[in-house]
Amino acid sequence: MELLTALTTTGAFREFTSDAVADADLERVLDIARFAPSGGNRQGWRVIVVKDPAIRRGLRDLYLDGWYQYLAQRAAGLTPWSPTADRAVEAAAIEHAPDIAEAASPDDFSERLHEVPVLLALVVDLGELAAVDRDLNRYSFVGAASVYPFAWNLLLAARELDLGGVLTTMATRRETDANALLGVPADHALAGLIALGHPVRTFSRLTRAEVSSFTTIDGFGGPAFGAGSAVPSTL
Repeated sequence: MELLTALTTTGAFREFTSDAVADADLERVLDIARFAPSGGNRQGWRVIVVKDPAIRRGLRDLYLDGWYQYLAQRAAGLTPWSPTADRAVEAAAIEHAPDIAEAASPDDFSERLHEVPVLLALVVDLGELAAVDRDLNRYSFVGAASVYPFAWNLLLAARELDLGGVLTTMATRRETDANALLGVPADHALAGLIALGHPVRTFSRLTRAEVSSFTTIDGFGGPAFGAGSAVPSTL
């Protein structure tokens, strides 16, 4: 697959066929993904291939706990767990999570997470993160630049083998329990789960905001840069 095609068609794939993914194909995907950049080239990521049915179900249950809270906040018009959120309003919305769980569809990706062809736990060594924003008086996120490019490389590499997938961070809401289930040491963190498989459908091109809507010149409030998409419309 050509690079531009991969970049404009790699969406979040959550529906997979029943076809298995060979270990050799998964190893190939990981072999390509390992060339992702990281701070100081420390490559602090670890990947756990989750095959045990009991561990898979356990991760699904931990995932669902946060998923229903997420949906409850969305239903209230909130951005779930935004660093700038009104915590009281957020808590009031989350109280409705049990109602959403009761009405959940068993065919949804979340309820069937344990059944995906490949389930990976992406773990990061906290001692290998150059979190230069660690001491600022706001939410810290810069350290993630040393782990999530690996996840994106993995998803792009999967497309080359006609696979699709999605990175989801929902299980980190229950990180302590998830890490215990996976035997992750205390100086490591769960960066997310990645589901992979043969997608039921693919995308011809994703829909995203135009460059001029998020790019400005010489300052946050500067004039817009770019008149529109430069990606060929044939992709």
